[in-house]
Amino acid sequence: MKTRNHNNVSNRVYKRVSRVPGFPIVRLRRLRKSAAVRTLFQETHLSVTDLICPIFVEEGISKPRPIESMPEIQRMPLSSLVSTMEEIRRTGIKAVILFGIPSLKERNARSAYDERGIVQQSVELLRKHFSDTIVIITDVCLCQYTTEGHCGILLNKKIDNDKSIRIIAKVALSHARSGSDIVAPSAMMDGQVAAIRASLDRNGFGDIAIMGYSAKHASQMYAPFRDASHSRPKVGDRKTYQMPYTNSREALREIQEDISEGVDIVMIKPALPNLDLIYQARKHTNLPVCAYSVSGEYALVKAASQEGWVDEESIITELLTSIKRAGADMMISYHALKMARILNTANK
Repeated sequence: MKTRNHNNVSNRVYKRVSRVPGFPIVRLRRLRKSAAVRTLFQETHLSVTDLICPIFVEEGISKPRPIESMPEIQRMPLSSLVSTMEEIRRTGIKAVILFGIPSLKERNARSAYDERGIVQQSVELLRKHFSDTIVIITDVCLCQYTTEGHCGILLNKKIDNDKSIRIIAKVALSHARSGSDIVAPSAMMDGQVAAIRASLDRNGFGDIAIMGYSAKHASQMYAPFRDASHSRPKVGDRKTYQMPYTNSREALREIQEDISEGVDIVMIKPALPNLDLIYQARKHTNLPVCAYSVSGEYALVKAASQEGWVDEESIITELLTSIKRAGADMMISYHALKMARILNTANK
């Protein structure tokens, strides 16, 4: 029996109908005919104010140190922080997220909430020099501060969730006291947002916002970050608390739980493998949605561009625009400085 070629059938039908007097051909290309026309009808617009720039601040160093797996990204000493922030501000970026790298790691992560800790000193310095003209976000986690390199406290070869959130709440409070605008708990401990919110409110910091790493997946794409922050787990992995990338319904449950605990901004991490979740989160809540375009996403682009396989400026513009198109209101990206310069040049 002969089978029909459906494409040929469709073409014949189209040709018959198109011969009907007055039948218009749908020409979507009319809206793409020139750069000016394409700009007029552009649906998604990336802005410098969408970008949050990450900064690594390392205790005990005297000059910036390059991160081999993240070309052009450096660990900063405290002495370089103000000049680094001035460079960021000149691009029009208004928000940074700080990651501290302490000189001392301890089992109970005490340096994470030390009032003279590296993040706390960094926040105080930035607040002194820039007042309220920038938004200071601080990552709240324990992985850089514990000897085991885990995001929570390890007891009897298991992460003690409840002890961990008590310490995490102390860390967030110490950041608020230093002058942070937004604390961002990234440990994926159950109840961490509620514990932080209660601690902040009880101590008179009801105006400090919480950006929850609400759907943070166990991902190989964090590998360059772990090199940068010296935070690779010494034992086991993080799969008992970071969520599997296979489970979108579970991700929405995590997001909803953070919302019920009082989070102000929800975050999805990594960004590019989870555009579907960014879209779902945008439909699921009216809260601001942040996407974290992580170190592995950055490293892959840099490696390909250094080999000449892709045009770096074009590809980061495309990738970051796709994150915004999926529904992100803001994005943390290691491409932030370069992207801001590209946008500034385009808008001249």
